[in-house]
Amino acid sequence: MPSAATLLRDVFGFDAFRPGQEEIVHTVATGCNTLAIMPTGGGKSLCFQLPALMRDGVTVVISPLIALMRDQVRGLRAAGVEAGALTSGNTEEETAEVWAALEEGRLKLLYMAPERLASGAALGMLRRIGVSLIAVDEAHCVSQWGHDFRPDYLRIGELRRALNVPLAAFTATADAETRDEIVAKLFDGQPPQIFLHGFDRPNIHLTFAAKDGPRQQIMGFAGARKGQSGIVYCGTRARTESLAQALSQAGHNACAYHGGMEADARRHVEHRFNSEDGLIVVATVAFGMGVDKPDIRWVAHADLPKSIEAYYQEIGRAGRDGAPAETLTLFGPDDIRLRRAQIDEGLAPPERRMADHGRLNALLGLAEALDCRRATLLGYFGEAAERCGNCDLCETPPETFDGTEAVQKALSAILRTEERFGAGHLIDILLGNATDKVRARGHDTLPTFGVGRDMDKRGWQGVFRQMMGHDLVRPDPERHGALVMTEAARPILRAEAPIRLRREVAQRTARPAARALVSEEDAPLLSALKAKRRALAEAAGVPAYIVFNDRTLIEMAETRPANLDAMARVGGVGATKLDRYGADFLEVINGAVEEVHPTRRKLAGRAAGEVYDQLIEAQARLSRGPEGIDKPLSCSASLLARVASQRPRDSDALARLIGEKYAERFGPAFLDVLRMAD
Repeated sequence: MPSAATLLRDVFGFDAFRPGQEEIVHTVATGCNTLAIMPTGGGKSLCFQLPALMRDGVTVVISPLIALMRDQVRGLRAAGVEAGALTSGNTEEETAEVWAALEEGRLKLLYMAPERLASGAALGMLRRIGVSLIAVDEAHCVSQWGHDFRPDYLRIGELRRALNVPLAAFTATADAETRDEIVAKLFDGQPPQIFLHGFDRPNIHLTFAAKDGPRQQIMGFAGARKGQSGIVYCGTRARTESLAQALSQAGHNACAYHGGMEADARRHVEHRFNSEDGLIVVATVAFGMGVDKPDIRWVAHADLPKSIEAYYQEIGRAGRDGAPAETLTLFGPDDIRLRRAQIDEGLAPPERRMADHGRLNALLGLAEALDCRRATLLGYFGEAAERCGNCDLCETPPETFDGTEAVQKALSAILRTEERFGAGHLIDILLGNATDKVRARGHDTLPTFGVGRDMDKRGWQGVFRQMMGHDLVRPDPERHGALVMTEAARPILRAEAPIRLRREVAQRTARPAARALVSEEDAPLLSALKAKRRALAEAAGVPAYIVFNDRTLIEMAETRPANLDAMARVGGVGATKLDRYGADFLEVINGAVEEVHPTRRKLAGRAAGEVYDQLIEAQARLSRGPEGIDKPLSCSASLLARVASQRPRDSDALARLIGEKYAERFGPAFLDVLRMAD
């Protein structure tokens, strides 16, 4: 069995594991039941793909979406791994190809949707093909506490028992309740080896902004990142279409995606997003787990997500290649009312509704945070963090003030009007605006009428939004959204606890300038490398990132490898891709490329490659004997490659490897080369 480190380098093209990966790979490969919670983009897939290559038999991967399965299969095949998927989206030819690979014992990874487990024939098929491991991607789908519950995931536990093989489950978002349910449903309550590897994605910049002309805010954000792949999430289907149209009219390559579209139209958008550089998809959350494109450079939310887990999952679709990525999340009082109403009017039991309000509160706390957003976000997941320097609050700390008195005035207005009105009417009372509605109800005679003239309307709108964000008041769906006070507000009303609020200022355009991926000096080369990637991808009919992702091209542009050995050391360039694409990209970087023997190409980037070169030189010196008068003699390239790789220690071992005839002429010189290489 090849070692994990060897497969990591030769197949996937990486010299080192990311933090946490190696221990998980070892645990899964040795057959232990495993649950790994890792950040989105943290390399979860490798933690079951690599053990699949280390173990005998077939690894079955249960994955929630066809697009996600197809994407991973394409990536594995591009790296030289036998993988296939049995999905409802397969053509007859694709299905026949997968079956043939299974029957011949070639297939190492078989991807399936959980719905396929409902078929009685599925279990018999899986028993017959010699399954040795089950891997479950997006394992939080098994939990009714999670945000993507899929009933068919409940069958996976039965499958594990029936096949009696180890199971490895992976997810990016699983709080304590969700983890407990995963263990109960997938592992029959028997605790697996659990790995909880930080939720931090330090390459993603976090920004929140209060809504102030949201369409223009999104247009400005996208405009500064023209030509980069991005996703805009919207709360309604209609908004996806109108915003996609506005972006297209502004010269962007943009399209809409939502659950109301025909299946063919959705697949067309998914295909375009995966295959085109710089496409913006304006989508509802229906455009979700199937997105595994590594070089999405930004994600924007035109409306507030439904929970902090959903927010984390959705922004996590940016920057999966580890290169810089940016996010913008817009929010306002209407978002908060809508999300509260969705929870209150849902059919979930009371304890679930309470938990959902708690998750929304955590997101609102992040939106209204006064200090480092990353520290706030990671704190929710139980991680301590220093100020990150890569969020809007670290870069531009907000101006704050003691909001205790302002909140007390607002609460007083709410209570004196019997919790029957929304923010607009309450602000009129506080500002002393004697509108017809205020006078008709006698609210111009209240003690609170006009007590808030020290702040303008914009300031009071900010106070009420932040009160909703801190869950001091909630809209009551039974009173048409009238604001009611929560228990959390009582200590402030009684002057038993203070509160600091953000001072509302004129909204700046959020992060108008996109961050450069490379220096100005390397930018032209990066553009040329992307053009070559696009041409090769189109010729092969695969997404551009299947050739190489952005991070790999960035490293090429910065390090400018001069030959195949240097190219092999670039992250993401495995043996198969080096053989297939290495010369093409070297030509872009250096111009003409010297022809390399196929045997030598297979040793590129390894120590054996340099030893091979020295053996070639030694052989050339002695090909006609030490005096240059003997009959020409030379070892084959494959024989020299074996010497370079196996490195025999003495003349007897060398003679056994290359034969007496060659050992007599080249033995001492070859052994000198091998000693110097040690």
